[in-house]
Amino acid sequence: MKRTLGIIFFTLLFISCKGSEVIIPENGNENTYKNPVIPRSLPDPTVLNAADGNFYLYATEDIRNVPIFRSSDLVNWNFLGTAFTDQTRPTFVSGGGIWAPDINYINGKYVLYYAMSVWGGEWGCGIGVATADRPEGPFTDHGKLFRSDEIGVQNSIDACYFEENGKKYLFWGSFRGIFGIELSDNGLSLKPGAQKVQIAGTAYEGTYIHKRNGYYYLFASTGTCCEGLNSTYTTVVGRSDNLFGPYLDKSGQSMMENHHEILIQKNSKFVGTGHNSEIVSDDKGQDWIFYHAVWVDNPQGRVLMLDKIQWMNDWPYVTDKCPSLEADKPYFKK
Repeated sequence: MKRTLGIIFFTLLFISCKGSEVIIPENGNENTYKNPVIPRSLPDPTVLNAADGNFYLYATEDIRNVPIFRSSDLVNWNFLGTAFTDQTRPTFVSGGGIWAPDINYINGKYVLYYAMSVWGGEWGCGIGVATADRPEGPFTDHGKLFRSDEIGVQNSIDACYFEENGKKYLFWGSFRGIFGIELSDNGLSLKPGAQKVQIAGTAYEGTYIHKRNGYYYLFASTGTCCEGLNSTYTTVVGRSDNLFGPYLDKSGQSMMENHHEILIQKNSKFVGTGHNSEIVSDDKGQDWIFYHAVWVDNPQGRVLMLDKIQWMNDWPYVTDKCPSLEADKPYFKK
């Protein structure tokens, strides 16, 4: 059964991260949106602009079997169903949950990388992969790429696919280090003989790599994701001239030593602001990013957030380094 999810139009206070100014917005109009864009728990979002012109969004399975949503404007979303069923879901971790999916279009297939783990199972967890002919599925699971104890990386979660010059790579990891490795031509296995390379230190998880104007940007999250209103998740970024680093902050200090720039941090209405999605663009070329947060007004799970990414001197930033409460919508031609 399909269900349309809209925005909740409450009157909210916006308190700037940079000061004590209080702005009380109006109830919104056709030109603005309010966070959260989906007021239900959708942690660790991943998003793709598919061949049909729509955006498809997937998330950690707080909705069992990995929820799939569709939108034409990044703001209004329809729930389509799930990537798996109880019969088709991955099984390579006994009793494991499906975390942090990463959606991609590879060789004519929709390819979904995912982590499978139980809380605290840092040596038994791993990364798997599934494929579908359509973004709404159904997805066929191909099982694990590797487990932590097989690849030698404790807490192997949070996959990120990256392709360049015909080569395919997977980046992953958590607070035991961020690593990358080359994949096979179809992206469904490791390239024979490929060796993992560490690219960032022990402060990060939720990896996403974005290339722009010759630079590679490593987006990640620091802090705690899952402690409700006590969550300290913060979205951060570093930059490199090379895919495998070194990734540096603005002062030239390395993410291998856990240095970075803050992109999104908490404010009075949202905390635990982390695990961002891919950057997607609207019809004006404006860049947008999804992430999750705990909503102070209704702290049930981790709700879906949307904010505009802007650029200055080839560095990304979000206004005031914190979530917007109300902002101009992405632009799409009607």
